[in-house]
Amino acid sequence: MKVYKSFNIPKNITGSIILIGNFDGVHLGHQKLFKEAKKYKKKFKLKIGVLTFEPMPKMFFNKSLKNFRISSLSQKINLMENLKIDFLITKKFNKKFSSTNSVNFIKNIISKKLKAKFIFVSDNFKFGKNREGDVKQLLNFEKELGYKLIKPKPLKIKNKIASSTSIRKFIGSGKLDLANKFLDRKWSIEGKVEKGRQLGRKIGFPTCNIDINDYIIPKLGVYAVRVFIKNRIFKGIANIGYRPTFNQKKLLLEVHLFNFSGNLYNKYLRVDFLKFIRKEKKFTNIDKLKKQIKIDLRIAKKNYV
Repeated sequence: MKVYKSFNIPKNITGSIILIGNFDGVHLGHQKLFKEAKKYKKKFKLKIGVLTFEPMPKMFFNKSLKNFRISSLSQKINLMENLKIDFLITKKFNKKFSSTNSVNFIKNIISKKLKAKFIFVSDNFKFGKNREGDVKQLLNFEKELGYKLIKPKPLKIKNKIASSTSIRKFIGSGKLDLANKFLDRKWSIEGKVEKGRQLGRKIGFPTCNIDINDYIIPKLGVYAVRVFIKNRIFKGIANIGYRPTFNQKKLLLEVHLFNFSGNLYNKYLRVDFLKFIRKEKKFTNIDKLKKQIKIDLRIAKKNYV
């Protein structure tokens, strides 16, 4: 899969099927869209391209919305590559681009530059300056510009639409079973291990601290996790929170790996969240915290990992 950062794509991939959206999480609802697009690819012998934006427009317009993403850009790229998408355009969303009106977006970008033959969008798709453009406007230009708009019905799981919004709510409330079901995989955070205060090591449970960047914040507490370090997989537990027992001010994701020894500073790893074990709690002393951690370890080892 080729990745482009502008609309100036090679001529041999213009005139393709274009899917437009954030595709945060690349969940089952998105996957249904891709499956539908592949039917058109086979029938009309066309390539499939995805147009998405970085940063996500909602985060660009709301600077206080720091922790929002289900998946990082690199994860999104890998997931789409696995789905056999032909090319991806990650257009930088900045002040200049945000001022593009909807008609210019349709005529100059979708039609003139991309020469899209089929356009796949969700029913609530909005675009252009002040979100003035919508599905109705795209339909109005179909005949004039020679493309066909496709709006597949959203996927429902037990009468609930599979959406990024739903998944964020599940993650935020600790309902990982539901989040992982809608994602069709384990929700994960990828990040670099940073040097911390080494408090875990001092109490006998060494941890690695991972910067969560702009990922959605899951329900604070302890989780059973699976950790990928290059080609190696480890089981463990993770705590995300403020370590109230130690009066910590900064939000931290700390991971304790079972049967591991070594230095992970500055290494990149992926943490798959398997199950929420318990919410964050302030303990009156270190001994009570250590006792609880041993219980958490037993629960994780016995039931989840």
